[in-house]
Amino acid sequence: MILLLALWLPLSAHAAKNILVFGDSLSAGYGIAVAESWPALLQQELARSHPEYRVVNASISGETTQGGRQRIAGALREHRPAVVIVELGANDGLRGYRVADIEANLGGIIEATRAARTRVLLVGMRLPPNYGEPYVTQFGKVYPKLAKRYRTRLLPFLLEGVAPQQFQADNLHPIKEAQPQLMQSVLKELKPLLR
Repeated sequence: MILLLALWLPLSAHAAKNILVFGDSLSAGYGIAVAESWPALLQQELARSHPEYRVVNASISGETTQGGRQRIAGALREHRPAVVIVELGANDGLRGYRVADIEANLGGIIEATRAARTRVLLVGMRLPPNYGEPYVTQFGKVYPKLAKRYRTRLLPFLLEGVAPQQFQADNLHPIKEAQPQLMQSVLKELKPLLR
């Protein structure tokens, strides 16, 4: 028995800790090579600075908070992450979904990750002004409200500082040249969770 424990300990000591990126097209690398997306760049950076961590990207283009809420339990079981980066809500907002539902779904995702004793980084989004001031304002308040309620780390806006010319033709998805900036923004908030 002692021999078995001795054999097992080195393996567990070096086992990778997963960081689950749980998002939509902004994290799935829409319109660019997956290897150029910010989660792939994050993996490259962590290989140098925090080699015990491995990035698992479970992002799906077009994903909504409801879809994320339905699949979070399975993703947590499959990947057993140490940290989950939740980047969802943009598609809900662009489709004009009820803000209360967006908040409830994101809250459910955070509660599921917390129940699995997993640390959370919530990534916020903003909507363009043409959706109307009341809706845009309500939507924008969801992320800081949830971060405060659940005491999770918050990156207020993933696309902060991305220049207009650094978007694809749809004006929604950043080009490959913007991905290092997105990665650095995420990494800044992620680092305190890598303990």
